[in-house]
Amino acid sequence: MTKPKSETKPKSVTVPKPVIAPTPLIAPSEIEALLAADYVDIFALLGMHAIEVAAATKSGKSIKDAKAVNLVKRLVVRCFLPGAERVELIAAQDGRKVAELDKCHEAGIFAGLAGRRINPFEYRLRVHYPSCTEEVNDPYQYASLLSEEALYLFSEGRQEQAYRFMGANWREVDGICGVQFCVWAPNAKRVSLVHDAIDWDGRRHVMRQHPANGVWEIFIPQMKALTHYKYEIVTQAGERLLKADPFGRAMQGAPGNASIVPPQLEYAWQDKSWLAKRAKQTWHNQPVSIYEVHLGSWRRQGENGEQYLSYRQLIDQLIPYVVEMGYTHLQLMPLSEYPFDGSWGYQPVGLYAPTHRFGQPHELKAFVDACHQAGVGVILDWVAAHFPKDPHGLTRFDGSCLYEHQDPRQGEHPDWDTLIYNYGRGEVHSYLLSNAHYWLQEFHLDGLRLDAVSSMLYLDYSREPHEWLPNAHGGRENLDAIAFLQDLNSRLYQGFPGIMMIAEESTAWPGVTKRVDEGGLGFGFKWNMGWMNDSLSYIRRDPIYRSHHHNELTFSLMYCFTEQFILSLSHDEVVHGKGSLLHKIPGDDWQKFATLRAYLGFMWGHPGKKLLFMGADFAQRDEWDHQHSLDWHLLAFAPHQGMQRWVKDLNSLYRQSVALYGDDHHGEGFNWLDCDNASAGVLSFIRRSGDKQLIFIVNMTPEVYREFRIGLPQPGRYRERLNSDSHYYGGSDVGNQGMIQTQAQPYQGQAQSACISVPPLACLVLEQVQELDERRPCD
Repeated sequence: MTKPKSETKPKSVTVPKPVIAPTPLIAPSEIEALLAADYVDIFALLGMHAIEVAAATKSGKSIKDAKAVNLVKRLVVRCFLPGAERVELIAAQDGRKVAELDKCHEAGIFAGLAGRRINPFEYRLRVHYPSCTEEVNDPYQYASLLSEEALYLFSEGRQEQAYRFMGANWREVDGICGVQFCVWAPNAKRVSLVHDAIDWDGRRHVMRQHPANGVWEIFIPQMKALTHYKYEIVTQAGERLLKADPFGRAMQGAPGNASIVPPQLEYAWQDKSWLAKRAKQTWHNQPVSIYEVHLGSWRRQGENGEQYLSYRQLIDQLIPYVVEMGYTHLQLMPLSEYPFDGSWGYQPVGLYAPTHRFGQPHELKAFVDACHQAGVGVILDWVAAHFPKDPHGLTRFDGSCLYEHQDPRQGEHPDWDTLIYNYGRGEVHSYLLSNAHYWLQEFHLDGLRLDAVSSMLYLDYSREPHEWLPNAHGGRENLDAIAFLQDLNSRLYQGFPGIMMIAEESTAWPGVTKRVDEGGLGFGFKWNMGWMNDSLSYIRRDPIYRSHHHNELTFSLMYCFTEQFILSLSHDEVVHGKGSLLHKIPGDDWQKFATLRAYLGFMWGHPGKKLLFMGADFAQRDEWDHQHSLDWHLLAFAPHQGMQRWVKDLNSLYRQSVALYGDDHHGEGFNWLDCDNASAGVLSFIRRSGDKQLIFIVNMTPEVYREFRIGLPQPGRYRERLNSDSHYYGGSDVGNQGMIQTQAQPYQGQAQSACISVPPLACLVLEQVQELDERRPCD
């Protein structure tokens, strides 16, 4: 019997393979974040990553098994390349194409699977633009290059060489040469490297964040030297800041002010013997005569003198002049990059970037090297007391007061409208410490002169009572700055034997040059600002009034051995309406030149090392102007020639005479013959070391003194080693015909004495003649 159709058993149905909607390789929200440059953990998105993707079951399963799927591991590559039309994934090992990435957004966002590969591999991206095709290494395929130990020391304030990983440093990773960029911005929401090769697009190179240290980094393979770059920083408030690199080693001039990737150049130093000799040097008992120079105005070139000399030209012109004049050291006014010429370098923005004005960093190295080969040390003026408010600089670097204090009573300098470093912050401590190390290590400098140390030491410096905050003990000492200076000096003297650390400190702060382990600041030398102020006040006076102010020349001997001093006549004394040294002195030209020669003779005889600003050595008439060359044409005239000869001979005497430097740092090297003859305006004293002695007689009046008795320590004959009134120097030739015979008449505490002629407004230097022993048998 045939069954009805309705009762017929249905046939088996073959169920088709289920279609599983794939998880998108890059989510719409991620695309939106990329386009807005609002993606912080960018390395978790871009580059190559292992993911799990869904795969359907095999066909032929019954419908009840349709939801059964497998999850398989695959590699996804995502990139953001604005302007690109196509992107191919290339295996770096063999150059074979692995896949073509899908274009996920017209702005240039691509993503794709790396075939069936499941293990990460090195790759390149073949990028097709409308006008060209290029292969690039994806910066987001590289792991962090930072050492946790280095970052820890940086945060602790104990990192001496932060510049070796902060800023822009060349690296080779997996055989690929590139530049690692690293910046400290702990409060930033996002930091991107922007540069001219990517049209300053902050979406392109968002950096990796290290939350524990506040450091951001990225390695850019195949980066080109001399690329201009900055950091685009998005603050927590959403503000976008463009900042130059605090650790950048080269910087563009204003108004661009971008940092520049330095070229890979190794300089072949030729000063090994100089450094070895320096390491054994104790400068306190050696001659130190410093020529302070502003490289931008020492001498200029061009039809109107508008062009700076380059380092190469300075090698040919400045160094021979320093050698000829007998200086032992050059002191260069600040060379860290500064936007405003009128700051003379004392408001630096690029603390690690040698200024572009005179040449490239390797040319500065060549200049220092040439100085060393000529026997001249090089000291750099270093500014760690403050920094300017230029928007591309350190001010509110990540939207917060990072390098400076937030409270203006601690963080702003009232005199210069600048900002004060937060010395108590470990990262700031490391930043400055590393910078000092950088200049000494990379440029072989022989010391640093720290500007405005007084402003660092006192919390109330130039402030009214309500404008400052006391320290934890209620005092006015800046304890963090003190700790920084002590650490700085201790580390640098240990790391660079034979250098000189010099403080410009204008108060009576005790122990500036005392050892740190004895409670001092640890400097090697301190500028003697008291001597400078008093003595300049004295020479400004008309000679008829000087007798009432005699102590302005003698008072310095009351304290001159309490510190290791440098007598400084610096640039600060010949600017801002103060006039040149020559201009300060009253009288006609004869009196001006004679007084200046006598004054410098007194300076060279006075205990302490010497520093003279350029131009004073030939009696520059006009005060210093940073926009113009020194007036070298004045050397066509006899008075200026004479002044130059006088300074040259003072330096020669100083370097040849151990009496002037052997015991320069303590009282055994000096004693007065007469410091009380105010009415005559004459000073006389002995400089000595061991059995070597020189006698100085300084007359600061226009009177000629005949039969003027002075005490002398030993019997015999004394010759005039120097007489500033000699016609050779432009004087009137009053003297003692070159030789003096002592008399057995005690005077001024000495067993012998002599009556001499003392020339007007002049300095005499006498030295005992070493008589030959007539009983010595003939050779």
